Amino acid sequence: LIYYAMPHGLKAIIRPMHAHSTLVTHELVCMCVFVLFLCFPETKSDTEGLEEVEAAAAVSHASSFILLPLANLIISFSQKKRMKLEKKKKKKLRARDGMIAPDETTFAYLKGKKFAPKGAEFDQKVAYWKTLPTDKEATFDKEYFFDANDIEPMITYGTNPGMGVKLAGNIPSTQDPSFEKSLQYMGLQAGESLLDKPINYVFIGSCTNSRIEDFRVAANYVKGKQKADNVTAWLVPGSKQVEAQIAEEGLKDIFEAAGFQLRQPGCSACLAMNDDKIPQGEYCVSTSNRNFEGRQGQGARTLLASPLVAAATAIEGKIVDINKHLN
Repeated sequence: LIYYAMPHGLKAIIRPMHAHSTLVTHELVCMCVFVLFLCFPETKSDTEGLEEVEAAAAVSHASSFILLPLANLIISFSQKKRMKLEKKKKKKLRARDGMIAPDETTFAYLKGKKFAPKGAEFDQKVAYWKTLPTDKEATFDKEYFFDANDIEPMITYGTNPGMGVKLAGNIPSTQDPSFEKSLQYMGLQAGESLLDKPINYVFIGSCTNSRIEDFRVAANYVKGKQKADNVTAWLVPGSKQVEAQIAEEGLKDIFEAAGFQLRQPGCSACLAMNDDKIPQGEYCVSTSNRNFEGRQGQGARTLLASPLVAAATAIEGKIVDINKHLN
């Protein structure tokens, strides 16, 4: 049941399936096939089609959905990026699980790993795994199309990952009491823009955005620059392996020269672990994937963003439109 890449475009497909289908068990009521992009944090897109997908998930036994990202965009991703996509976007649609069809990228990633099959057994497994992609003639009940060019970098403004806007956008307005409570906690107002808001803390880390690819992107941006004097910038690798890679590739020297602090691998400021806490009332641009009240410390205010946006914030000392900086 692993769906493979389509020949053109980016497609998100939902295929409802009956509980008595021979393809599913009673626990698997629906199958959701969806594609999104890794460039941005886990925030709610303002794309109308995505909201329709979410609505469908909400009314169709969504806890039993399976998320299967597709399209040529995914083929270009490294295996770690694919795993990140699967992890983040299955949550977005409240899916039970997520799968991405294996290909040469997957096989190369697995080969030589400690617990992977070896020798002839590995070749046999690869031969089997190549049979898993979806049949080319497969049809679906409904298809959604999204153009990555229409998706802009985003940042959160509230106290759950779904409360997000484009970097250059404004906080929306609604009469919902929980929405107003969230803005009160964050010290923000409806209609306000986050651009140029001073930021004293930046956190690049947690399991979501602490892969070696993330640190390469951040290092490439900060190289030759210096963080703003008002900013405390913490870097937390997702594992000891990533920590070693940062040192081996010379990224540690780049970060330290720019004034960033490399912390021990682990959860760290994602959930205010040990001494890695954000002070009460302070804003932190964070690459973690949760921004609940008090998540990074009592009274701390978390703004979720991508590693690139976080790195730019640390250099400028405020939230900036990364598109203009890159251009």
